[in-house]
Amino acid sequence: MKNPASKSSIKIYGILAVVLIIFHYSLSFILFGSWTEYISPLKKLSLSLFLITLILLISKLVENRVNKQNQLEGDRYNLIRIIRLLTVFFSLIVVTAFLFQNLYAAAVSFGLFSLVIGFALQAPIASFIAWVYLIFKRSYLVGDRIQIKDFRGDVIEISYLDTTIEECSGDYLGNDRKSGRIVRFPNSLILKEEITNYSGPDIPFIWNEIAVQIAYTSDIDFIEKCLLKAASEDFKEKYPHLSTDRHKKWKPAVYFRNNIYAWMEAVVSYPVEPYDTTGRRNRILKQALPMLNAAPEKVQFPEGRLR
Repeated sequence: MKNPASKSSIKIYGILAVVLIIFHYSLSFILFGSWTEYISPLKKLSLSLFLITLILLISKLVENRVNKQNQLEGDRYNLIRIIRLLTVFFSLIVVTAFLFQNLYAAAVSFGLFSLVIGFALQAPIASFIAWVYLIFKRSYLVGDRIQIKDFRGDVIEISYLDTTIEECSGDYLGNDRKSGRIVRFPNSLILKEEITNYSGPDIPFIWNEIAVQIAYTSDIDFIEKCLLKAASEDFKEKYPHLSTDRHKKWKPAVYFRNNIYAWMEAVVSYPVEPYDTTGRRNRILKQALPMLNAAPEKVQFPEGRLR
């Protein structure tokens, strides 16, 4: 995947690094003899800027390499986040070394500063720790459909402090379609609540089911064949590369159960991608209902006031 902005950044950082290192060594020339008192701080400043530029250059080169790898989008996203975090960390080390000539004083100052910040920013620090947990535990990645507490949707960003999802279902919908709303929650929430992940690279499907109410006098073998045919044909049309004998685990199934009223329910269970639950249910019903309605002598539907 080509990234013109990344390539231009690499060129800029490369040129800047060369200019800074040349300037650093040029300060030792006799030409700057009249600037004796400024030479030492200028050399330290130029060396610090060179190191920071070099760190940024290396980070861009690594990012460019990661973007070219054939990896999952979520994995690429996490790797780039880690690279950027390490870039900031090493840059801060260089800045700290420049500001504090005494390493012991720098360590003490940094320790006291960290202690104060730790008390003042407990919630953001907890969210950052949760982000680190997410990176290694891989509870969810960008692109996954998840549910945590009352939030359900597709993950579009995992930042250091919070996660952004594009909501599905929600307050105004009775199906799994996207609601158009964006939800953000702190990463620390994953340390307190259970996470349901509907997506995964190894298991692309979840299982869903449709219940059709029928009378006890119906031909259940005929109904079973109709429901299986509708679910199987839709699967073959939607996923032709998976419709083989090697994928028997994804074949639909039908079972029957009693209803609390005076009828039965024929239930077809079938695999579906998390993003296609509503669409696949509609397609199966559109194929199954005409077949059932075409044979009224075999398929009787419940009647009466309770219906």
